[in-house]
Formats: sequence, structure tokens, C-alpha cells
Amino acid sequence: MTVPRLPSGTEPERSTLTAENGNGNGRAVRHTGEGGALVDFGRLEDELEQLRERYSSAKPFPHIVLDNLLVPETAQRAIGEFPPLDPAKWNRYLHANERKFSNTNPDTWKPTLRSVLDELQSPRFVAFLSRLTGIEDLLIDESLEGGGLHQSVAGGFLNIHADFTVHPRHRNWRRRVNLLLYLNEEWRPEYGGDLEFWSTDMARCEAVVAPIGNRAVIFTTDADSFHGHPEPMRCPPGVARQSLALYYFTSEDHPLVRSTDYRARPGDGARSVVIYVDKHALRTYDWAKRHLGLSDRSISKFLGPVDRLRLWRHRNGGRGKATGPVAEDQDKDS
Repeated sequence: MTVPRLPSGTEPERSTLTAENGNGNGRAVRHTGEGGALVDFGRLEDELEQLRERYSSAKPFPHIVLDNLLVPETAQRAIGEFPPLDPAKWNRYLHANERKFSNTNPDTWKPTLRSVLDELQSPRFVAFLSRLTGIEDLLIDESLEGGGLHQSVAGGFLNIHADFTVHPRHRNWRRRVNLLLYLNEEWRPEYGGDLEFWSTDMARCEAVVAPIGNRAVIFTTDADSFHGHPEPMRCPPGVARQSLALYYFTSEDHPLVRSTDYRARPGDGARSVVIYVDKHALRTYDWAKRHLGLSDRSISKFLGPVDRLRLWRHRNGGRGKATGPVAEDQDKDS
């Protein structure tokens, strides 16, 4: 398969915030940044005009990459606290368009991760996001719908898509801004898993971002903000792509409701049919979430056994190994 990508050597848009990574263990200590903050607001606010210009002019849609978003000691502790897969605590997103896990219950997180969540949903940080993006009156989502801690293991992927447009529990909440904070101790290029931003006509990949620890990606969520990491990852056993995903909303009278819009890339061939069929099946689930009150947790309880059955059939039916998470990671999730 040939997929249009960035020319060799092209770098994604990124911030000039380049504080050195630190080391640390134990509980979160909130005295490392200005006024005890876990984010160095002084640097962000000093560079705001420059960052805002980079954000608004970025292609293919407004976005920015901020390295070292958290102060170093906090980043190190947050990475060290990132929890392993546990079927009692993680939701499963296992279908044709993605293979990943999420944890949306901060009560199961350790102290530093909870403190980071509080900081990134604080009035001061939300005010910074509004000034950065030009979108006023942003709202946080305490339920972490579709967000929270995300984890993908070997074979994991997320096909290119534009996100759902309206919160399923708040009919007038329009989704406006995504924040992805990567929490990987070490990430090597051979693992794959780079975030890709695609042109609005899905003709080419225009930006690539490696999921390096303490790197944040912030971008505007529109109907044509196409992004994902579509190639199955190649990380070794015991290594996962880890992140904290937070979404910010605005309240509007009649926002357009649309479920996640997965798209095939040029060169996807027969895979494009599977992407299309799965997308329409997920629209039915999205409708059920909005009208019947289903949750991601309830559907993940169904998807777990189905996925294990699929793997068993592959391993015992003479058709070779299954794609998706490796056996070790399935063992963790059983």
C-alpha cells in the first residue's frame, strides 16, 4: 500500500518549550512550577502570542505541539504511575477502525495523574486554551467521555477520522478542542504509533507527531480535522503507547450531531470497504448511546469476549496469527 506522506525530513509544528526531562519518584509534589503549578504557566503565557500564531497558521488545521508541557518532576511521576491494563478498570475499543483501551475513572488513578487532570481542567489552563485557540467559553468534561487515559499495545491502531461533534450526554455541548498528552517513558521510531494529520480532502498526510513523553498536541476539532495512527504498532511486549486525552466543549443552541467519521486513505484498497462498513455500524451504537443511555463500559464488556473468541479462532483454525494486541497483552486483559 502506498500512502501519501510528508516529504522526508519534514518536521511537525512544535513549541519552543524545551525544558530538560527530570527524574523523580513517589507522590506528586506541587511546588515545582510557578506558584506550585504542575504546568509552567509563566512560560506558556509569556510565549502566548507566538504560540497563538503557530496554532492558527498550522496545516492542515489549527494545531500545535508543546514539548515538556508538565514540569519535569511531575511528568516523570505521571509516567511512573501510568496503570497497567486491568479488565476491571479499562474500557475496550476493539473493532475494525481501532484497537485501544481507555480508563475514564480518575478514582482508580494514582495521585500525580489525578493532579495532572485537575491542572489541565483548571480555570487557568482552560483560559490559556481559549486564548491559544481563539475559542471562548470552553467547558471541561468531568465525565471524560471518549477521553481519559488511553493505552495501545502491539498491533494497536486508530484509523484516520474526524471526531464526534456533540457530547452524547449533553445535547448542546459542541466538541471544540482536543488535548493529547503523551506519557511514554521511551518511544522509539521503530515502534510506529505516530499521530498523523491529514488534509481536509483526505488526499495526503500533512503532519506527523511522534508520541514522545511529556509532549502535548492541541488541535481544533472540526468536521474535517482528520487524524489518527492507522498503521498497527510494532512495540515489544511490555511497551504501550500511553496518553491522557482531554476534550473541551462549548455550549450552543443547535450544534450539528455527527458520530466519529472514519475515512480510508489513498491506497487503502479493500480495507476501505471494512472502514466504511464499520463506521456505519458505529453510527448505530452512537445513536444508542445518545437515546438509550448505553455507555462505553457496557459495550466493552461485550467486545472483550468477542475479541478473545476472534483470537482463539485465528490461533486454532489454521489461519495464522491474529492482528491486534499480542498474546501477552491479551493475557493481561483476561
